[in-house]
Amino acid sequence: MWWYVAPTIINTFLEAYDFSNKIITLFATSGSSGFGNTVQELKVSAPNADIKEGLLLNNLTTQKVKELLAL
Repeated sequence: MWWYVAPTIINTFLEAYDFSNKIITLFATSGSSGFGNTVQELKVSAPNADIKEGLLLNNLTTQKVKELLAL
């Protein structure tokens, strides 16, 4: 995330494939910003997908990764 926006390469990727009727759950790292308007801005590139906020993976520990992956 950079100032509440996903990098434009993500839009390019979404525009290259058909994500109709798919669920896309976002995850990201960020120095300080959250998801902001990212979901709304990505919907333009994948209008038929259900895009949802997921997790900001900041300051992860090995233990937290294991919990997220249910290892």
